[in-house]
Amino acid sequence: MTDSSSAADPTSGPVGLGPGTGSAPDPAVTDQTAPPNGHQPNQADTLSMEQQMKIDELDENGLLASSMRLKPHEAQNYRKKALWVSMVSIVVTLILAIAAFTVSVMRQSASAFGFAFDATLDVLSSIIVLWRYSNAAAVHSAHREYIACVILGIVFILSALTILGKAIHDLATMLKPEVDDFLYSVSIVSGVVCTILSVFKFMLGKVLTSRALITDGFNSLVGGVMGFSILISAEVFKHYPSVWFLDGTIGVLIGLIILAYGVRLLMDMVPRVKQTRHYERFE
Repeated sequence: MTDSSSAADPTSGPVGLGPGTGSAPDPAVTDQTAPPNGHQPNQADTLSMEQQMKIDELDENGLLASSMRLKPHEAQNYRKKALWVSMVSIVVTLILAIAAFTVSVMRQSASAFGFAFDATLDVLSSIIVLWRYSNAAAVHSAHREYIACVILGIVFILSALTILGKAIHDLATMLKPEVDDFLYSVSIVSGVVCTILSVFKFMLGKVLTSRALITDGFNSLVGGVMGFSILISAEVFKHYPSVWFLDGTIGVLIGLIILAYGVRLLMDMVPRVKQTRHYERFE
């Protein structure tokens, strides 16, 4: 007589199966930690959680978040707008840079010199943005975006060091600015035009999730502030000659702001360029 208790009870839980039993493993007891589709992630080609948090605007294909929000024709439309704004910015800021350099030489103005260099920086940054969006297929490319930002960071630092050197020299030699209508005209036009350009760049940068465009907008905003600062420092010096150092002090302050932004940009973007180098094919 066979003991029924010796038979395996299917409800009593899994039991060890010897080879050759032909029984399939119970799906309920398979390892739930296994990745779907049987794919085992390789540590060499995946980003750590910390890196993923740092690249918050990047999707799994190495594209910016704008690729998930914008339809193809919308993205191309905004890309063309970015190109147009950049081209207008190059022409306008180049004219302002020449005018500001003329003022700085004729009127010994450190803040005018600082603005002239910032306007030159604006020209360079707009050229970089032009390169960034010159390739229609790379409108959402994170790798191309980060390369543009690294170049912008280097340009920012070099420009800031030049502005700081000039402003510190003027303060050390107690150089006093001269004031006239030409200086007023340049400062007012510069302040208004650069502020307007910065607004358009910020708007486009937000839609396209472009740090390069936002950086270019920041530079234009600094140019606008510097344009108005020329007017303020000149007016103060006109009524209070003893405050001659205000002009140079503003130049130092602007130089430090640009330097800090450039350093921060490099610190943020250099690691991202390395992390997205595998996605170059999307360009």
